[in-house]
Amino acid sequence: MNSLSFCLNFHFASSLIPSLRRLHSKLIVSGELRAFQSIFQIYGRRPVFSGPIVPLKVYEDNVLIREFLEEKGNGRVLVVDGGGSFRCAILGGNPVVQAQNNGWAGIVVNGCIRDVDEINGCDIGVRALHSHPMKANKKGIGEKHVPITVAGTRICDGEWLYADTDGILISKTELSV
Repeated sequence: MNSLSFCLNFHFASSLIPSLRRLHSKLIVSGELRAFQSIFQIYGRRPVFSGPIVPLKVYEDNVLIREFLEEKGNGRVLVVDGGGSFRCAILGGNPVVQAQNNGWAGIVVNGCIRDVDEINGCDIGVRALHSHPMKANKKGIGEKHVPITVAGTRICDGEWLYADTDGILISKTELSV
C-alpha cells in the first residue's frame, strides 16, 4: 500500500461513522440507522468495511459459518449471532482466508474467534467479542437468513452494516457518504 492510499484509507476509517451520523441524522432519530453497543474487538487488516448483511444464528458450532464463507461474498458482511458464548471459538483463520479470497467485505461474530495472528494478516474486516483457543462443535446446527439480535440491535437479511474504528452502524438501506 503506498502512502497516498494509506492516507486515504486512514481518513476514510476515521471519518466513516461521523460522516454517516452527520449526513443521516434524521435516520438516527427515526430508528432506521442503529448503532451496535460497543462490545466488539477489531481484527483483520480492514478496520473499515461495509456491505449488505447476511445474518446467521448458531451456538458453539461453525459448520454453517464455513458453508457461507465458501460462497462468493460479493461485498457482503456475514453477521453471526453466536449467542455471545465465551466457551469456544466459532471462527478461525482458515474460513477468514477463504472469506477474503471469496470477496466478503467483513464478518461480525457475537462470540469468539481463534487464530488471531492469521486473521490479523487477512485483508478483510472482522469483529468479535474476544479470542478463545478451543474449537467449535461441527454439527451444522443453526438458522440462516433469520432476524437476529446482536449487541442490542435487531438485524435482518439485506440490511446494511457500516463499521469503522468508532463502532458499527446498521441501516435498512445502503447509504451514501
